[in-house]
Parts: sequence; structure tokens; C-alpha cells
Amino acid sequence: MTSILTNLHDRNAVLYQLGWFSISGTLVCGVLALATQGQVLGINAFIKPMKFFGSTAILAWTMAWFVILLPQQRSVQLYAWVMVTVFVFELGVISWQASRGKLSHFNIASPSDGLLFSLMGLAITVFTGWTAYIGYLFFRLDTTAANAVYIWGIRLGILVFVLFAFQGFVMAGRLAHTVGAPDGGPGLPILNWSTRHGDLRVAHFFGCMLFS
Repeated sequence: MTSILTNLHDRNAVLYQLGWFSISGTLVCGVLALATQGQVLGINAFIKPMKFFGSTAILAWTMAWFVILLPQQRSVQLYAWVMVTVFVFELGVISWQASRGKLSHFNIASPSDGLLFSLMGLAITVFTGWTAYIGYLFFRLDTTAANAVYIWGIRLGILVFVLFAFQGFVMAGRLAHTVGAPDGGPGLPILNWSTRHGDLRVAHFFGCMLFS
């Protein structure tokens, strides 16, 4: 395990540290979920930031592992810092709103809440665009220099990731993720995906996590 982590650090130290930051956030939010009673949409308020911290850790370390293959390392480093900036902001807003017992996404209840939601949308759009560019660089990569099947797996994984990440615009446009009912009904443990109606988060999650 130590050798894997050392290898990961050597591949991209910035994304490696973002992964540890996100793991720490996952653990902190997990403790807060057990220690506090505040709820948002019927579940503990800190479940959502816990999920987002955990998924960010997976994404950061996945990208750290792959991007070493690209010769355009200046672009890779810029991408890494874009990812850090975007997710520190996103996770900060999600955690802050959770601590106040408020929604982070789809929340336009006040001008400040609406502004935060809009800035989150802008930030994640920038990140997704940058990820698409990284995918473009992988499509340009000469497969004779590495295992072609491996490279095609990365290419298609990033393509699926980008497509399903942009599905978030559908949810943002609806200001809701549940189809056929208001958000907040009965859902699966932890994930809270609706067990009674359609839920756009399912495809969004599996599309994004398929790459990782």
C-alpha cells in the first residue's frame, strides 16, 4: 500500500494531496453525521458533504494516476490546480450550507444562496471543460508508446465522465433531481436516491464514477 501511495505522489503531487484532503473531509463529515441531529431533506445534513468529499478523493487519485502518461505536463499541472481550486470551493460551500442546515444545490431561497449555487455551477463547468481537454489530449496520445487497450479505456472513461457530468445542467435547470415528486422523499441509505420515483442522480453518479 505504501508503494502505491508513493507512486501516486510521484505521478502528481498536487492531486495526491487533494485526495488526502478529501479523505480527511470524508472522515470529519462522517463523525459529524453521527454526532449531530440537523437534517436537510430528511437525512443528516453532513451525509451529502461526506459523499462529495469521498467521490472527490476517488476522482483526484484516479486523475493523478493517469495524467502522468501525457507529455503536456504544463497543461496537466494547470489542470491539477484548477481541480484543487474548484473542489475546495465546491466542498467548502456544500459543507458550509450543511452546517447551517440548508441546501447547497438548487437553493435560490435568498440572493446569497442563489449566488453560491450559481458560482458552484460555474466552477464545475470550468472543471468539466478542462477535463474534456485532458480527454482530448489522451485522444491525441500515440498508443504505440503505451498499451492501446489501456489508453482507450482512459479515453472512453473520460468521455463518459464528461457527458454525465454535464447532465448536472438538467438537474440545475429543474432545480431538482427527483422525477415525478419533490426532492426529499424516501431514499436508499446514505445515497438517498429515491426509492419511489425517478432520480437523475443515479445516472449522474454512475456516469461520473464509471471513469474512476
